[in-house]
Amino acid sequence: MDESKATPRAVVLSAILHVGIVGFLFLAILPCSSYEKFFDALGLPAWLNPITCSRPLELPGQIIQATLIGPTGSPPPKASKARPVPDSMPPPPTVTPAVPAVEAPKIKTLPPPPEHPDIVDQERVVADALQKAEDARKLQKEKQRQRQSELDAQAARAKKQKQLDEMFAKMDAAAAQTRKLDNRARQAKQQMADLKDAKANGQPDLPKAAQRQSGTNGADTGLMGQYQAAIQNAVTPNWLRPDNMPDVACVVHVVQLPGGDVMSAKVDAGCPYDDAGKRSLENAVLRTKTLPYKGFEKVFSREINLTFRPK
Repeated sequence: MDESKATPRAVVLSAILHVGIVGFLFLAILPCSSYEKFFDALGLPAWLNPITCSRPLELPGQIIQATLIGPTGSPPPKASKARPVPDSMPPPPTVTPAVPAVEAPKIKTLPPPPEHPDIVDQERVVADALQKAEDARKLQKEKQRQRQSELDAQAARAKKQKQLDEMFAKMDAAAAQTRKLDNRARQAKQQMADLKDAKANGQPDLPKAAQRQSGTNGADTGLMGQYQAAIQNAVTPNWLRPDNMPDVACVVHVVQLPGGDVMSAKVDAGCPYDDAGKRSLENAVLRTKTLPYKGFEKVFSREINLTFRPK
């Protein structure tokens, strides 16, 4: 097909289609009364009209005149006397609807209030309230009293404990002071004994060993026995013996310098004393510091074994 001929034909058909659409829309917006007038003007029967207007609803009875209110309302018509139209239809029979009988609710009437209220009951209520308040106050007061009693008891116990602590502290201080005074008395006694022994050691004619104390607790009256007795007489006053020491002998190994200066003192391993007794004997020798030497140069020895008994 020639494209030059087909194009004008398409344009014509498109124009006819648009004209038809516009005509259809025009006919669609026309009211139905226009169609009825058109068919009446042509003298065509009404059944050929495809569009018919709906008729208003007609009800039997008198005509009701109404006034439109609002923006769609029109001015009311002029008042005119309406001719009465005879009503050909008989009026409908009046039927009275059966109303069910409703039983009226029974209203209970309350008894009238007493002319004179019971003042006795009111007084009883007030009295009960006052009694409860008084009981509560007494209970609170009793609780406070018990609490105060507990606090007082705690304070008394604390005060008593403080007094006891102070008393024990004073007793401890007194005991410490007593021990201190006892130590001073023993030291003074020991110093007096040391002075006495020093004076005795300085005498040119020493008494016999049997009259003082024998170093071996035997009958040796020679120079060696006198030397050991002199050493024991010098050490014994410095021996602060514990009370529970057994009455048995104990050997002490003593190391000294020429002149009698004590270097060391050690009890023998076979000593039957306890640790406190052993230390007391060793301290006695060390406390003596200088052993007798003058007059015993011939029997002097750097190491010497001494035997001691508590009694």
